[in-house]
Amino acid sequence: MRELVGECSRCGKKVYCEDGFLDGVYENKKLYCNDCYKKEEEREQ
Repeated sequence: MRELVGECSRCGKKVYCEDGFLDGVYENKKLYCNDCYKKEEEREQ
């Protein structure tokens, strides 16, 4: 089952919950797609 959760706070890409697992990251009250979250982590280092 695939359900729309929302849009990435950074790029606007749609983020889904697939079979009960979030296909993205929710952190600090913001939703990110996996690609943008990886870029955000790299920038912080």
